[in-house]
Amino acid sequence: MGLDNPLDRTVSRRTVLKAAAATGLALSAPAILDALAGPTNRLAHTSPNVLPDIQFDIGAFIAPAQTISGVPVRFGPVFTRFVTLALSRTPNESDQETFGDALDTIESRYPFSPQGVFTFVGYGIPYFKRLPGGMKGALVQRHVPRLRSDLNRLALEEAVPSPTDVSPSNPGITKQTFTIPVVIEHNDMLLTLRSDVLAHTDDVLDWLLKGSNRLNGRAIGSPDFRGLFRVTSNRVMFQKIGLPRKVADANHLAFASRVNHQSPMWMGFADQQTDGSGPPAITTFQGNSSARLTTARPGDYLADGAIQHLSHVIQDLDQFYSVPDEPFTERVQYAFRSDPIPSIGNKDQFKNGGGPAFLKNLFLGTNDAFKNAAGINTFEGKHRMGHLPALQRSSRAADGTPIHIRMDGPGFDSLDIPNKSNQPKLQFTVFVPTADFFTRMRRNQASLDLVKAHGVASDDNGLERFITATRRQNFLVPPRSHRSFPLLELSRDHH
Repeated sequence: MGLDNPLDRTVSRRTVLKAAAATGLALSAPAILDALAGPTNRLAHTSPNVLPDIQFDIGAFIAPAQTISGVPVRFGPVFTRFVTLALSRTPNESDQETFGDALDTIESRYPFSPQGVFTFVGYGIPYFKRLPGGMKGALVQRHVPRLRSDLNRLALEEAVPSPTDVSPSNPGITKQTFTIPVVIEHNDMLLTLRSDVLAHTDDVLDWLLKGSNRLNGRAIGSPDFRGLFRVTSNRVMFQKIGLPRKVADANHLAFASRVNHQSPMWMGFADQQTDGSGPPAITTFQGNSSARLTTARPGDYLADGAIQHLSHVIQDLDQFYSVPDEPFTERVQYAFRSDPIPSIGNKDQFKNGGGPAFLKNLFLGTNDAFKNAAGINTFEGKHRMGHLPALQRSSRAADGTPIHIRMDGPGFDSLDIPNKSNQPKLQFTVFVPTADFFTRMRRNQASLDLVKAHGVASDDNGLERFITATRRQNFLVPPRSHRSFPLLELSRDHH
């Protein structure tokens, strides 16, 4: 993709501060992030003229995959901003038209590309409760698809605590550093903005929600929503080769020298392998030939819609990179597997990650997690649970195709941190065909059933002890054709 040289670590904190000062930016975390990321050069390619009905189907609008260390990987935009919104009232058809026009205006002023802005919109259960009859009313019940496996359940259900989240529903679950209970959020909407330039996402928000009357450097009247929206959170994700290490160095984090200087992720391993996500169609309500999980049919109002799960996760990297407790050989097994171990790393197991950042995401069958937990042919014969085999118990179709698209990446902020300090985060979002599918996949990520059955020690259970999810919510991402307040225009017939 023509990304910056992954070995370039020449950006110093002094350079960042000078860059921020030169642009007149306050020395906020986002400004420093933008300066650290620098320009991203992508291979030129021809994009379609028609924008996709599946909102998040941006594959044709970003550069093709590249191979790094023999691993095919693909990177989306460097920055993603997740903005959760509450509505002050139930929107009307005038609001629907205004919002739809505003989204069209954004896409007319900014290219639908990483150099411009990608905009996705999702809606939570609180939005659908505002419609006539709410979630149990005829409007929602008629148009939101149902599970093929249980016709009494809708594809949209609220998120639930995972088995290793800190929650009253999980008595006894604690974390070494961040024992913070998970909150199931109740936002009406989720606005997702993606760009290689973080300032572009700020510009869009200022125009859309703050009345700046300027968009991409041109005077254009901001939409008048009459106080409809209230921002409830604004989270920034960054994803680029070597960027977490640069952020760690710039902020003098204790474990900085142990973060792999090539990795796009805090935990040192890339998870952008092209074979780790499915095609967009498989994640929609109507599915494709590999998997169809709902009753949606082509032509249905929400056929090209999907579920977007959003969670906010604190990463305990002081523990993850602990010397001498967590050498590369341990960390790679937590993230991948023990049979076979993907790499035993370098002689120095800690410096610059202690081993490679780019490793293959192998699918060795749904029984792989059992073999790891049971200690069958594992590295050093130990009982361990790897993150990927655990997920793969239920994450793929019968033909091996993943039924999800992960869109996660690092964050660095103070949200939900008791002492308000900036901490490494995983800003996690995933597109799936049903809320139930994600719930099962997340339960399998913990795999507490296998852990208990095979005596896996708590410190050998994948990545679970290093992560604390503090927020979760599910959203319905409608097709582009109905992305502005879905079903609202049909509600007059259901009063």
